Amino acid sequence: MTSWPKLSRLNKMYSLPVYDRPFSYTPPQTPLIIIAENESYILVDKPAGLLSVPGKTEPDCMESRVKDYCSDALTIHRLDMATSGLMIFAKTKAAQRHLGLQFEKRQLKKTYLADITGLPSEPSGRVNLPIWTDWPNRPRQMIDFDKGRRAVTDWTVIQADITRHKARISLHPITGRSHQLRLHMACLGHAILGDRLYASDTVYNQSHRLNLHAHALSFREPDGGAWVTYQADCPF
Repeated sequence: MTSWPKLSRLNKMYSLPVYDRPFSYTPPQTPLIIIAENESYILVDKPAGLLSVPGKTEPDCMESRVKDYCSDALTIHRLDMATSGLMIFAKTKAAQRHLGLQFEKRQLKKTYLADITGLPSEPSGRVNLPIWTDWPNRPRQMIDFDKGRRAVTDWTVIQADITRHKARISLHPITGRSHQLRLHMACLGHAILGDRLYASDTVYNQSHRLNLHAHALSFREPDGGAWVTYQADCPF
């Protein structure tokens, strides 16, 4: 678990092996799951395999499904297609600004659950590795100490499975970079099970999906400022 600081000596850049795994977009056709709704926002549970916003040729996404339910819905943030869990949509421009600023200023608290390969040697830790796009291999990301943007992740072991040599952890992203949780855990040598982009074949084949779930979200209500917390049950 202490191997990641050594990355700073690898010519200032570090990219994990690239895996050639074919992919086709076949989003799950499941009903919309609404966790909470009021006059300011709609909080939904996004299934794994569904884009958050439309792709270049893929109109079906969480945004379009929420808009089918509420035409006034406004997007505030995104989850990776392979990640499941909580997404919040605003119902007014004022709520979009209010919630958007909370994301921008990192005032919200986000908790993810993940199953990782291996058993961490410590009960918790922090990863501070800057992330930059691996342009020749997009959408993959890489570690780049010269050009990379600051990326910080806190993690805590919830349960260790010694027999199966894996663990369930909670992840708390301090920043919100693309693929941050997936890349940071893979760089520690504890890739997330089912990760098509960053896990070895053995780890990738241990799950039919990426075992990463946006489990809890805490934020201040746009109307009144009360601190609230919502959760979506982990599906794996």
